[in-house]
Amino acid sequence: MKIAVINGSPKGKYSVTLQTVLYLEKKYPQHEFSVLHAGQKIKSIEKDFTQAKDLLESSDAVFFSYPVYTFLAPSQLHRFIELVKLNGVDLKDKYATQISTSKHFYDVTAHKYIEENSLDMGMRYIRGLSADMEDLLSEKGREDAEKFFERFLWSVKEEIYTSAPEKVISYSQVSATPATQGGNKKSDKDVIILTDETDNTSNLSMMIERFCNVFGYDTRVVNISEYPLAGGCLGCFRCAVSEKCVYKDGFDTFLRENIQKADAIVYAFKISDHSMGSRFKMYDDRNFCNGHRTVTVGMPVGYLVSGNYSAENNLRSVIEARSETGGNFLCGVATDENNSDTQIDDLAKTLAFALETKHTAPQNFWGVGGMKIFRDLIYQMRGMMKADHKFYKKQGIYDFPQKNKGKSMLMYAVGALLSSEKILSKMGNKMNEGMLMPYEQILKKMDSKYNN
Repeated sequence: MKIAVINGSPKGKYSVTLQTVLYLEKKYPQHEFSVLHAGQKIKSIEKDFTQAKDLLESSDAVFFSYPVYTFLAPSQLHRFIELVKLNGVDLKDKYATQISTSKHFYDVTAHKYIEENSLDMGMRYIRGLSADMEDLLSEKGREDAEKFFERFLWSVKEEIYTSAPEKVISYSQVSATPATQGGNKKSDKDVIILTDETDNTSNLSMMIERFCNVFGYDTRVVNISEYPLAGGCLGCFRCAVSEKCVYKDGFDTFLRENIQKADAIVYAFKISDHSMGSRFKMYDDRNFCNGHRTVTVGMPVGYLVSGNYSAENNLRSVIEARSETGGNFLCGVATDENNSDTQIDDLAKTLAFALETKHTAPQNFWGVGGMKIFRDLIYQMRGMMKADHKFYKKQGIYDFPQKNKGKSMLMYAVGALLSSEKILSKMGNKMNEGMLMPYEQILKKMDSKYNN
């Protein structure tokens, strides 16, 4: 089988993920692996797509190999997928799969992104391999890689794969006609509309205009398409120690001084290839100059999204996860699908409420689970990730369960009680009553406070 390996890592041959591909190439020499360093050479590929097109069209299968960056694949791989579609590459009925490495922080949304785009191109998708960065160094990790490839070959032989469902078009775009709010605007809050829109006549531009008009505070638009970004994140980890990006385009300073000091941010973008598009993804990835620190925690955020958002389950998960892991209250997502004017107006009202009341909400699974992964990761890497380590200690994120010795001892006692049927029969409902005692104390205090 001829396999085209699209290496989406900006590190090229130094990619950790690529090592799994090289391992499989040695383990299964009867198959031909051809690697294209798309992430590293994306600028030259933009100028001449001929080699990439020839490789893709002459192969039987395509393996997307990449590290997970910010919930999805790196921006360079986003751009490559855009170019595949723009250049009309015929990939219909070719097999597709993926190999990623990460610490499993939202590898699920990254894999779904690749799957959705593979199906867009008419490919036969087979579930990929999501590995830890160090898995290949262990016997089990190598065994898992072999099992993945053997399953892939079996799936091809048996023609077991996922194909694109028949699309049912039910989307009708609604124009977001600008409306003007009466009264003067408040100027005591710094609210940003962050976008990459370049067409002033687009529906997204009208959505932004309407939001600015109906929102009760002054807003400023920051267009990242106008910022001279030198390139996407290289994953070099230089910023882990210095907190400065290796690029000399000044983005790290611009980010901290012009965006992160705001009181609220509204992100505005068009859906492109099941994501926010490669330019927005480049902006997201370059935020890594902040490491894994939730530097905007407590800031309310909102979204203006142009496109068939209701059909984008994975993108909706990414948006919620971004807010939850960042400690941001998600005020809403306004789209231009149905009742767009009402959606935009409601978002404006909710964001104003959140600003005025300093409203926050406890994190759900998306946020709690994600931060626990980072908590363990940063603690292990604290010798290198010095800024992150300092931040995590200050914010109390190192809430390792084993440190709560009192609760651990209590659970041993409870476990002993639960293991004795004789004791349980005598206790009756006392255990449940005991569990409720602290809550009853709070309710009694409320009674005393409000009934006197």
